[in-house]
Amino acid sequence: MTSQQQADFAGVTAALRDYFDGIHKGDTEKLRGVFAPSANLYSPADGALEELSLAQYLERVAGRPSPASQQQPRTDRVVAIDFSGPDSAVAKVELSVPPRHFVDLLTFLRLGGRWRIICKAYHVAAVD
Repeated sequence: MTSQQQADFAGVTAALRDYFDGIHKGDTEKLRGVFAPSANLYSPADGALEELSLAQYLERVAGRPSPASQQQPRTDRVVAIDFSGPDSAVAKVELSVPPRHFVDLLTFLRLGGRWRIICKAYHVAAVD
């Protein structure tokens, strides 16, 4: 791996840490920093497409108890990171917001020198 590839991997990994921390703590400002302002989120919901703007998603996060506030253990993990070019990557991650467990596909672009999520497609993998 070249030094640039190592730096790119470290940049995406740092953004993922902020993403995981933001979700676990319910920290909408941390999440706002990792998403591009025009990001959208998508999920299948009863056979239909559910689409959320970043503002709608952050409102949802702010309106629910965070896993940290409920002393829930963290389950987040990076399954894979794939770079499709020098300024684009996709990460597959898993995490929990009890009672739900999620598999997220996060599309990243390097914007203004920072790796930002431009699209999140997620699936509820299990419900406790």
